[in-house]
Amino acid sequence: MEQTGQRVTRTAAILICLALCFGPAACKHHHGSLDVSMYQHRDTKNLVHFVYKAAQRLAKRGATGIEHLRKNRHLSKKKDMYLYIYDTHGNCLFHAGMQNLEGKNLFDVTDKNGKPIYQLLVQALANPDNPHAWVHYSWWEPGKFYPAPKSSCHFKVTAPDGQTYIAGGGLTYPHEEREFIRIIVDQAVRLLREKGGDALDQIADPVSQYNYREVRVFVLRPDGELLISPDINSDFSQTNLLAIADETGHKPFQAALADLAEKDTTWQVFMAKNRYKREFTKKSLYMRKTTLNGQTVYVAAITDLPEPPF
Repeated sequence: MEQTGQRVTRTAAILICLALCFGPAACKHHHGSLDVSMYQHRDTKNLVHFVYKAAQRLAKRGATGIEHLRKNRHLSKKKDMYLYIYDTHGNCLFHAGMQNLEGKNLFDVTDKNGKPIYQLLVQALANPDNPHAWVHYSWWEPGKFYPAPKSSCHFKVTAPDGQTYIAGGGLTYPHEEREFIRIIVDQAVRLLREKGGDALDQIADPVSQYNYREVRVFVLRPDGELLISPDINSDFSQTNLLAIADETGHKPFQAALADLAEKDTTWQVFMAKNRYKREFTKKSLYMRKTTLNGQTVYVAAITDLPEPPF
């Protein structure tokens, strides 16, 4: 009986040790202060962890770490993501997806739509509303002919020798995240508060951070009058959003303004037709209340609602 009790005690001790090493506490310790709870999709979370780990290695090893990556490229490339490293002048120091870009200055490089990718990522790194420095653009998959939609996150770190590096990585054909529109709407509100009416042209600029894929930040007054249209390719000037109903009769913009009578931010869900599927698609509307020239205005964006989370 005594030997059996000792075996049970030892087994319990081993299980406790395993729980401490591999349980939630260990995961939290492993990733430090990195928080990915705002994302619904596993691919998004995995990418942020992937780039964050690379940035942490750069912070410890600097140029030595980059040289190690060049000699072991398989460490920085997965089926659906790869790592790249820039300096603060736009020079590409390492690129796991397109080695031919290494040694080139990409400061003025644009995607097929004219988006200045490096300049946008610098803006993203300086944006307190964008903690993982997301940038959305089009880029070529290695070995493929057509550019594809891409979302990339970035971390800036300083190595022991004082050199600053930017580590980044992206997903091709990424899942849309509610966090993506939260970032650009919050930043647009910040810009309106800083620059007033002068911010409207910057927000409406199709190559700015406020417009990507089918997402567009728009601005309206309490009566529904549009200051920036929600569709870059259409003229909504004669359309009052407050009167628009979805496929079920729900009026999401009217409901959003009613909700904002009591608070500053709101999320609304509505239904829309999808040209690729017979069933309706759920859309997510994020809207914030702010002021422009002393008058109340509403800033918003719409994206696909993640369904189901995975």
